[in-house]
Amino acid sequence: MQRNVRSVYWEAPEHFHIDKTGDWYWILGIFAIAGSVSSIIFGNVLFGIVIILGATVMMLYAHHPPRIINFEISARGIRVENTLYPYSTLESFFIDEDHRHGPQLIVKSKKLLSQFLIIPIPEENSDEIEIMLASRLHEEYLEEPIAHKLLEIFGF
Repeated sequence: MQRNVRSVYWEAPEHFHIDKTGDWYWILGIFAIAGSVSSIIFGNVLFGIVIILGATVMMLYAHHPPRIINFEISARGIRVENTLYPYSTLESFFIDEDHRHGPQLIVKSKKLLSQFLIIPIPEENSDEIEIMLASRLHEEYLEEPIAHKLLEIFGF
């Protein structure tokens, strides 16, 4: 018998945090300086400055642990903190049970600039989430975008 679930609420970190060693920061700094110097040699000083600023922001961002974010799936849509994604703006979903950091919900959006929502979900809520979403969205096999996988590999 299928039960009727009204909403599912949970908290999770915004990303899986990997502690960085000193070597990680050195490598990022070396790449940033090499890219910046190359850019300046080829006559693009502004891009060299942008590379250094970007690497600085990456170092500062990588040092802080992830925030805990509130998630909710309700009759209106999917809420991530204070942002509601109505079902009318979403196309399909997939629950990846085999992800190396635990199950995650991948939602494909109709919006051009934010095509995927990738949300970590607790194992105990996986069935409830699937029941709620299956009645409103099409379920299809979706994969995490390559850019997201690369950022995860590099520790972001």
